Parts: sequence; structure tokens; C-alpha cells
Amino acid sequence: MRRAVQFSMMIIVAQLIVGVYLYPQMEERVAIHWGLSGDADGYGSKFLGLFLAPIISAVIFPLFLVLPRIDPSRGIQRFRGGYDWFVLGFVAFMAYVHGVTLAWNLGLRLDMMRMLAPALGVMFYGIGALMGRSRLNWFVGIRTPWTLSDERVWDATHELGGRLFKACGVLALVGVLAEGWLALALIMAPVIVASAYLIYFSYSRYQKLMEAPEETRTP
Repeated sequence: MRRAVQFSMMIIVAQLIVGVYLYPQMEERVAIHWGLSGDADGYGSKFLGLFLAPIISAVIFPLFLVLPRIDPSRGIQRFRGGYDWFVLGFVAFMAYVHGVTLAWNLGLRLDMMRMLAPALGVMFYGIGALMGRSRLNWFVGIRTPWTLSDERVWDATHELGGRLFKACGVLALVGVLAEGWLALALIMAPVIVASAYLIYFSYSRYQKLMEAPEETRTP
């Protein structure tokens, strides 16, 4: 079994063990959502607070493992190493969010926005790194009609997407220094803008290829 897969499984099991251990100590109602001010504005049962994140990971993780096997293009297998480590990063991100949530409910009053900003920054950077290595496939990446229609468009779009999402990760880290709506804007606005631009870029690149002389269209 690949090392990244093993680590992912260990993290999920560790979260479940921590949840079982803390269950008798936790209040019946726990905070599960926070507003931009940093104040808790949503509550749920302690089962939800203790086990929702690891259950989500436990459900999504097997799906991540299945996708490379059912991908008709077999494209994920061409960057499987990076893909597996990205899956580990996702599981670790969920575990981090879980840990911060538990810490707050155990009495450690953290600034949730500032705690999440670095984790999201690392996640966005990891997405960028994966994009730069990805190959044409049916499940992972910027799957527009134009990237799926031409491998050259896929490669160009994902090369650019890798750089843009790494930049988004750096900007999200700056969100640690901001508060409220400004922090949210630094974290999310660049991702939204980059995603929209990449859709346009894939269309534009495909149109240029189609407008080129026919003898130059094939690699």
C-alpha cells in the first residue's frame, strides 16, 4: 500500500479515536460554525462536533481511491504519486479543521478565521502543485469541454492553473494578518477569479487551435 494512503488512513482512525475519548468530556451542544467576527453562531450535538469531519473523510477517502481505477482515460495513473499525496493533504486539512473545532469547544478561544487561513493557503498551494502535474482525465482538474477535447489545451490550462492556485495559496496566508471581510476576500476572491479566468483561458486556447491552419492542429 502506498505510503500516502497509509498516512491518510492513520489520520482518519486517529480522529475517530480522539472523538471517542473526548465524548464523555464534551458538552451536549458544541459550536460547529463561526461568523466573520470570530464568534460561534452555529451549534450542534456533540456527536456532530466530534465525528462529522472524520466521517466525511472516511466517506470521501475511498472515493478518491476508486477514481483512478474507473477513469476511462487512465490519465490519473500518469500522475498517481502527486494525486495520492494530494489526497493525504485533503485528509490532513479535514483533521486540522476538526482539531481546531475541538480545541475551541474545550475552552481554547481561537480566532477561527486566522486559524483557517494558513490551512486553506496550504490547500490551495497543493491544488496548484497537483494541477501542474496533472494529465488529461475525466475526474480531476479543470474539466471544461475544451480541456477535455484537446490534450494541448488541457496541458496549457493546467500549467497556468498551477501557477495561479499557488499564488492564491500565498494570498490566503496573508489573510492571517487581516480580519472579517478582508480576510475572507484575501482567502476566497483570488480562487474565484482564478477559476473563472481558467475557464475562459481554456475556451480561448481551444478557439485559437481551431482557427489555426489545419496542418498545424495535430501535435
